[in-house]
Amino acid sequence: MALNLRLSPEEMARLRAQAEREHRSMNEVVRLAVLSRVEEAERRERVLELTERVMSEHAYTLERLKDL
Repeated sequence: MALNLRLSPEEMARLRAQAEREHRSMNEVVRLAVLSRVEEAERRERVLELTERVMSEHAYTLERLKDL
């Protein structure tokens, strides 16, 4: 699937330089950056869900511990 991406000249130069440093195509650098961003957001969401679950399941114990 194709996607058009509009970058400023400065952003394009930075992308090109990064691609050269990594010995990758600019397309591959962008693709990996998008995947990294999505994976990080998914991890953050999962941590929040698990934190809420633990807080809920152990509310009584946590309430007692806070007063120690």
